[in-house]
Amino acid sequence: MINSKKIIFCLILSIFILGCTPPPTVQDSIESRAQSLAGRNQSIPLNSVEITEYEGKQLDTMENVLDVSIKGPQYVDINKYQLEVVGLVESPKKYSYEEVLALQEYSKLVTLHCVMGWSATVLWEGVLLKDLFNEVKVKPEANTVIFYAYDGYTTSLPLSYILDNNIILADKINNVTLVPERGFPFELVAEDKYGYKWIKWVTKIEISDDLNYKGYWEKRGYDNNADIN
Repeated sequence: MINSKKIIFCLILSIFILGCTPPPTVQDSIESRAQSLAGRNQSIPLNSVEITEYEGKQLDTMENVLDVSIKGPQYVDINKYQLEVVGLVESPKKYSYEEVLALQEYSKLVTLHCVMGWSATVLWEGVLLKDLFNEVKVKPEANTVIFYAYDGYTTSLPLSYILDNNIILADKINNVTLVPERGFPFELVAEDKYGYKWIKWVTKIEISDDLNYKGYWEKRGYDNNADIN
């Protein structure tokens, strides 16, 4: 005759060995397997690959966009970064890097010409300054846009030039996110203007009515229009 105490002891021991939980059902096993596969199949973003051609035109590389800044490459802590849009606007705003990137992006094939004699034609990608200005609501008396960089550099451009030419604030070159040596997080694409208007590491944009404002190099004798001849 089987001892009832031994049966009870064996049952208790079995529950302990199984972790005090009932065995999984078939449905539980299927769901667990599905979750495992779903996690395994999630895509992992890789570094972008720099393109070398666009619409049949050969592109220069990011390395061809040389650094001739006043203090050398700047290394911006993107976790603390803010882009200020202030001045003659109804709603001044500070944007995080992600908030700027959340705006509609555009691409443009533009050649940068440096006064030192070199040039580079690359595909620039970024946001329209016009979209930023629409958000902060530029006041009617404004006519000038002043740009400030992380290294203390400044320059300015007419508001009408920026709006009429759909000027962008770039975050990529040739499909690759800007690196610090190329202006990360943002560089102004001042097409048809010499390179000293292409300000890098932009931290603040001031909407102004000062048509005569002169930036870093303009105060040192460079033409304030900077038009490519």
